[in-house]
Amino acid sequence: MRNGRAGGFTYIGLLIAIAVMGIGLAAVGPVSRTLQLRDMETELLFAGDQIRRAIEQYYENSPAGLKQYPKKLEDLLRDNRYPGVRRYLRRIYVDPMTGRKDWGLVEQPGIGILGVYTTSELEPVRKTGFPARYKQFENTRKYSDWKFVYVPGQAQQPSAQPPAMQPAQPTMQPAQQPTM
Repeated sequence: MRNGRAGGFTYIGLLIAIAVMGIGLAAVGPVSRTLQLRDMETELLFAGDQIRRAIEQYYENSPAGLKQYPKKLEDLLRDNRYPGVRRYLRRIYVDPMTGRKDWGLVEQPGIGILGVYTTSELEPVRKTGFPARYKQFENTRKYSDWKFVYVPGQAQQPSAQPPAMQPAQPTMQPAQQPTM
């Protein structure tokens, strides 16, 4: 009879342990999702900025002084306006929010592609602390509001990395004049 009772207590103990583990995992799930979204945001800032930079190079390196935007993203992989090979991107980046290469395009009819954006309608985790170039991303309601657009004449910052990830900028000392 003692063996039957011991088996019952072990079974109840095992059920309690499984319930506690389930509660613990349920608490960890949202934290894990937030960390995953933060990583995806960082990737989105990188990929979007790389495409924006490629659009800028395509536009600024237009032959014969006639500035043009690309008509399709594939124009950034190989610029057919030149006899030699010119590439502004090695590949079209995958949109980290959707997992596909189906970027939303900021287009102007008859002009071309001015920029890209993710088609994700999720709410961003990051609300502040963007580089100066992307201050308009602050307090947006969805990732698809993050538009990576090149507009000629706008002051361009060196990187779209979050401020904590910015490389240290060397300080320039004034050149000393040689004494004679």
